Amino acid sequence: MSIALSELAAGERIGSATLEISRADLVRYAGASGDFNPIHWNERFARSVDLPGVIAHGMFTMGAAVQLVTDWIGDPGAVIDYQTRFTRPVPVEDMEGEAGAVVEVTGVIGALDADNSTARVDLTVTFNGQKVLVKAQAVVRIW
Repeated sequence: MSIALSELAAGERIGSATLEISRADLVRYAGASGDFNPIHWNERFARSVDLPGVIAHGMFTMGAAVQLVTDWIGDPGAVIDYQTRFTRPVPVEDMEGEAGAVVEVTGVIGALDADNSTARVDLTVTFNGQKVLVKAQAVVRIW
């Protein structure tokens, strides 16, 4: 799909996605990232440090959320900047191979920069109706 900057408008929705996260996803991410912090796999430990249970890695949530942008633009290399702030953990229940957490992502064009051929996409990322990432913004170059 080819997107023209001139055809976009601030406030325009780019789409939405539902992320189903399982404990197995967290194990795979831990292996890929090297982040084996027990809050991401050990229920007893996570609760002992006042968490609601095992939580998803913040970077896993961040990376999964930006997939909406890469799917929309059609080229992961077009994402030239991506930033966010982490505000709430995403508890992932032990559901025997099923999704233990469901995160909702929506994307809206936040700003256009014709001089640099870029669009800023603002993401809303929620779990149980509460934002887990804020100021989640990806800048994409559009040729």
